[in-house]
Amino acid sequence: MTVKKIPIVQGDFAVSDVEGTVISTVLGSCVAACIYDPLARVGGMNHFLLPGNPDRDGSDQSRRYGVYLMEMLLNGLFQKGAARSRLQVKLFGGARVLDARSDAGAKNSEFAKNFVVNEGLMLVSNSLGGPQGRRIEFEPCTGKARQKFIGTAVPEVEPKKISREMESVGDVDFF
Repeated sequence: MTVKKIPIVQGDFAVSDVEGTVISTVLGSCVAACIYDPLARVGGMNHFLLPGNPDRDGSDQSRRYGVYLMEMLLNGLFQKGAARSRLQVKLFGGARVLDARSDAGAKNSEFAKNFVVNEGLMLVSNSLGGPQGRRIEFEPCTGKARQKFIGTAVPEVEPKKISREMESVGDVDFF
């Protein structure tokens, strides 16, 4: 069986019912939902950057938001024969990758978990939060997901002060 790889990036999603397909992404504070219907043997993954709902101005910015990408993923699954009552959800990401006051990863994680509950979907597993990014590979026909932690969020070190004492090396003419 040949493996068909489908990489996705921020603001993207993919759905497949083709045996041997692997959908993959790399996450930091973003969240990916991997959703699978075991009877229809169809699944998909999204990758959203921001929680919640964008302004409805019709711009491409809406692709970065959780509500838009969750709806697009669900609609793609339904078009391929998935039933809401059978959907199994796995959530990944939401790391705290920057030493900042606002924890975007926690907000993304909270949004994703609330969305699953509000939509009446079955959350079967999650790996959310922490200080590390993740590489996710998802097999949409089997529902299997693999996660590999990558990097560690480390606060930036204060730059060393440059010594202002310079040694004279002679005269230089600039033209």
